[in-house]
Amino acid sequence: MDIGVVSVRYARALLKSATEQKLEDAVYQDMQTLAASYVDVPQLRFTIDNPMLAKDKKKMLLLTACGDKHTTLTERFVELVLDEDRENILQFMANSYITLYRQQKNVIRGRLITATAVSPDTEQKMRQMVESRTKGTVEFESEVNPDIIGGFILEYDTYRMDASVKSKLNSILTTLKK
Repeated sequence: MDIGVVSVRYARALLKSATEQKLEDAVYQDMQTLAASYVDVPQLRFTIDNPMLAKDKKKMLLLTACGDKHTTLTERFVELVLDEDRENILQFMANSYITLYRQQKNVIRGRLITATAVSPDTEQKMRQMVESRTKGTVEFESEVNPDIIGGFILEYDTYRMDASVKSKLNSILTTLKK
């Protein structure tokens, strides 16, 4: 069976159960932490995929990867995944849950890239602008990239606004080459 199909089915079931128990936000945090753990610690995947490692050790490791204050629903979900021998696709399940949660709650990811750090007030204004345009909640992350020289790049959903000095200079250079 296809990994994507299986992971979405598990994620859908988890979201349904979490919504019924009004724990969808807390489980969302758990799944974000778990997904980030897989990215930050690549050895986690190899360790969890190791058939020689006992299930109780895998459970302990996975729950640690979910964060200090994971929900009991997350714990039961990890147990179910281990009982069904599906731990090799748990990373995909976590990412599928995150995607489904964002769709259900109309959560849009946004990113602001600037040459220097911006004030929290400026970041909040950008977030509010995006939220007013998308009619949803925005998970906003700021990034400092001195390579853009000045200005900013704003990305959300499929929209990208590049108002950086670097892109303006490149545009001028392209025009001069013609």
